[in-house]
Amino acid sequence: MSLTDFIEKRYLPYIKEHKAPSTYAGYKNLWSLYIKERGTSALRDYRTCECEDMLLEIARAHDTAKETIKRVKSFLSGTFRYAKRQGVLHTENPMWDTVIPECREGEETYAYSLHEILRMLELVPEPAASMIAVAGFGGLRSGEIRGLLVEHYNHDSIFVAQSAWRSQVKKVKTKASKAPVPVVSQLAARIDAHLKTMGSPASGFMFPNAVGKPIGMQRVADEVIRPALKGSGIEWHGWHALRRGLATNLHGLEVPDKITQMILRHSSVSVTQSCYIKTVDSQAVKAMRKLECATTVQLAKAQREATPEVSSPRIM
Repeated sequence: MSLTDFIEKRYLPYIKEHKAPSTYAGYKNLWSLYIKERGTSALRDYRTCECEDMLLEIARAHDTAKETIKRVKSFLSGTFRYAKRQGVLHTENPMWDTVIPECREGEETYAYSLHEILRMLELVPEPAASMIAVAGFGGLRSGEIRGLLVEHYNHDSIFVAQSAWRSQVKKVKTKASKAPVPVVSQLAARIDAHLKTMGSPASGFMFPNAVGKPIGMQRVADEVIRPALKGSGIEWHGWHALRRGLATNLHGLEVPDKITQMILRHSSVSVTQSCYIKTVDSQAVKAMRKLECATTVQLAKAQREATPEVSSPRIM
């Protein structure tokens, strides 16, 4: 069986059954764009050198960013790992020792500051403003906001039980994602006011569309948020920038990264640190001011030590 056949007939169906619909769509996209035409050799014939050559070829042919190549590597590693578990592959995973080739860096992701989030809440009408608050103060992903149910909110916390992607609503699978999210008073006040305008329902979607289905996040962004922010100096960088903003703002308040990981419901603290916490300009300036003060003190001390004291003349 070729690598392409195994992915198409065995691995992707497994992903579709066991992973979120958005994950399956992303994996299928990686396969069709970068791997399908290159996976013609037999699965068992792939060695580390062939896998590394494949990554290099993809990087050169598509001018892909480094993060994309990392995702391709992760996808292929998962493929070979699944093949081993199924008894199809009897050698070591050939992706383990592959090295990411030199390729261009991707664009830096954005994280909203607390000031920007509060300003957006002033400018954006409801219910989009409450959705922004849930993302910026609760850290929920866009699919989790779409799938959020009224009965999973109790004023003190939000229990994330499901996620909506396109027309599909599914329960979240990982234990970390199911953890309750603490709700600050400002967020609770907004949610309570929003639910009151809906007639204070006891159940159902918290942010439904006109026919009671999960609201379209991209449509809200394009038709409500972007026009409301026009001319304000704040650009719309997507829902995930609000989630990154929460991580960055907590970090700026000296909240331990492990606690931030729990709030964002990541599987590991390294994901929080490497992908979500962004050092904002004010923090960098504050740090350099501390260095400036310390340098001034040390220079003054060194100057005092180098300059001999001059004794005052005696008065006869």
